[in-house]
Amino acid sequence: MAISSAGAASKILMGIDVLEKNRFSILQGKRVGLLTHKAGVNRNGVSSIDVLHKAPQVHLRALYGPEHGIDGVAEAEVKIKNGTHRRTGLPVYSLYGEYRKPAPSMLQGIDVMVVDLQDVGVRSYTYVACMKLTMEACFENGKEVIVLDRPNPLGGIKVDGPMLEKVWESYVGPFPTPYVHGLTIGEIARMAKATPGWLDVVDSVRQRGRLTVIPMQGWKRNMLWPSTGLKWIATSPNIPDLSAVLGYPMTGLGAQVGGFRHGIGSKYPFRMLTFPGVSPQRLQQRLTQMRIPGLRFQQKAFIKSNGQREVGVYTTVTDFDSLRPTELSFYMMKLTAEFNGSNPFQNVNFSTERLFNKHVGSTAWWKAISTEGSRVNVAGWVALWEKQALAYRETTKRYWLYK
Repeated sequence: MAISSAGAASKILMGIDVLEKNRFSILQGKRVGLLTHKAGVNRNGVSSIDVLHKAPQVHLRALYGPEHGIDGVAEAEVKIKNGTHRRTGLPVYSLYGEYRKPAPSMLQGIDVMVVDLQDVGVRSYTYVACMKLTMEACFENGKEVIVLDRPNPLGGIKVDGPMLEKVWESYVGPFPTPYVHGLTIGEIARMAKATPGWLDVVDSVRQRGRLTVIPMQGWKRNMLWPSTGLKWIATSPNIPDLSAVLGYPMTGLGAQVGGFRHGIGSKYPFRMLTFPGVSPQRLQQRLTQMRIPGLRFQQKAFIKSNGQREVGVYTTVTDFDSLRPTELSFYMMKLTAEFNGSNPFQNVNFSTERLFNKHVGSTAWWKAISTEGSRVNVAGWVALWEKQALAYRETTKRYWLYK
């Protein structure tokens, strides 16, 4: 199955559309802050910033931007300064610069924080962490939070990958979920508000905190993004299209340590695999021999970021239903040890090890791959994580907004 944009006009109303349909009644008489980014648009592609700025009787006072900035063009991990929004003249507070959690002074001029962020359904994507810290700051400072819900582009059924251990919670792993979490951003907000320990605030503050989620209308859990009829807007520079959305959980973890490259800088981010010193023929052969359900590997020429032509192995999804999105990454790690001839996971520095574990989330897997290398039994780990992920999904059902 190839993920591509649907051409039909969408019948789905996202949270911003429902808010507008209800004439912004929940915001009447309140000073409003908006946490959003380039992909924060309504079903017609109009920025939520413009929607709220032009809405009658809505007093939009400040904007807040996550990683990649409010315009979505800053590269990953690049700090962003505060500024002024060109079209509206409103102050823009960066939540990926000097502060990641809004300081009290950044919230003084508002009564309510509206959150409108398009997530990709993967734990290490930082917009959920940005929402978490914003909820904490707002609850501590007596500010209401309203989350405008949006589709999970990977749907609301599939969960996959290792659970995040408490010790590895961070900005790239804010909550103890599998790597592919199967929730909308509004459902995650509901779960965080209701679950002790998910927000780093004292329990009385969590309980007093005011959270409202504006659900979508017309979205169902079995919908992948193409079924929504909505146009995909790049959520970050390396997620320009739906192919990259699906590729992100498939190859992102597998390229952290060792030699694998996964197409960043080409027109196939997270889908095009290469390994230094390994021919595309050999790479395709070994990947195919892993017999990973739902995937096919094909040699394909592409242009690198420096303009040079190269041949790599393109990862095609043939059956989303049988696909376990993160499985490929762990076979990539196994092959990394094989192709190196020694185990590169044994020789990483402390900071690389910590960053790896913050993303993967499993101390036990780190011990296995760093000691066993190419001998590691990936299939056994995948089976274990699948059981854990399905058990997790059962616990989330009470927070589902869509059946």
